[in-house]
Amino acid sequence: MAASLHLPDDVEAMTPEQILAFLLETFPGRVSLACSFQKEESVLLDMLFALEPEARVFAIDTHHLFPETHAYWRDVEKRYGTAIEVFEGPSSEELAAVHGERLWERKPDLYLSIAKVAPLVQALGDLDAWIAGIRRDQSPTRAGAPKLGWDEQHELWKANPLADWTNEMCWDYIRAREL
Repeated sequence: MAASLHLPDDVEAMTPEQILAFLLETFPGRVSLACSFQKEESVLLDMLFALEPEARVFAIDTHHLFPETHAYWRDVEKRYGTAIEVFEGPSSEELAAVHGERLWERKPDLYLSIAKVAPLVQALGDLDAWIAGIRRDQSPTRAGAPKLGWDEQHELWKANPLADWTNEMCWDYIRAREL
């Protein structure tokens, strides 16, 4: 799959909207936004649904989301007339029954693998591409994130349309669009 896609020569010069449009055209119905309801996803949701009102969006529910996150999630679904696909790991009770109490404190890597990574792998299962809200200025490990590239770990295309955006650019967009 990686070799068969011809990327535009100027991917790094493309706007987030251009990258999203390219993905929607190239992978109809087989691209989805991974949404954690952060400011970056607020921007991407707005851009994505402006281009394709039926766009796919998924979220990972760890069963430890804040009530405010759930409220915002409901607001997003209402605003855009969509239903966000939900992928979840085991409940806190199920985790405790198998691994003991407070696994996230005792064995954080195991907890992440069970509660976040496994549901992500499931969410990506029928996709050819996924979209994330990664920005290069978020951390040193993200500094080299491409706007669009092959995701070796998950064996599909991954887009980071906001890779070259700053925190302030996100907030400016959110204020301008009253998100």
